[in-house]
Amino acid sequence: MDTAFIQQRITELRLQKNVSEYKMSLDLGQSRSYIQGISSGKVLPSMAMFLEICDYLEVTPAEFFSPGRAEAALTQKVVRKVRDLPPRTLALLDEWLSLLK
Repeated sequence: MDTAFIQQRITELRLQKNVSEYKMSLDLGQSRSYIQGISSGKVLPSMAMFLEICDYLEVTPAEFFSPGRAEAALTQKVVRKVRDLPPRTLALLDEWLSLLK
């Protein structure tokens, strides 16, 4: 694993999210050129910032380092949404999923 992978992966995930380098930098509380610096290889994120970037891009660190696992990323996204459901809605969702099998 080299720094080029990190640069490319952040760019790939950012583009999938359809967000500019500028907007992502500001959303993360960084200077407007922060993500551009990462993409160009001028800077690497700290571990804390890497975790914030993963959160922003809605991937786990494991998913970040495992490209091609789109279904895993989608599963995680659905799980995050399900966690916020009220109990009654969760029960209905469970019934609905049982019918799909």
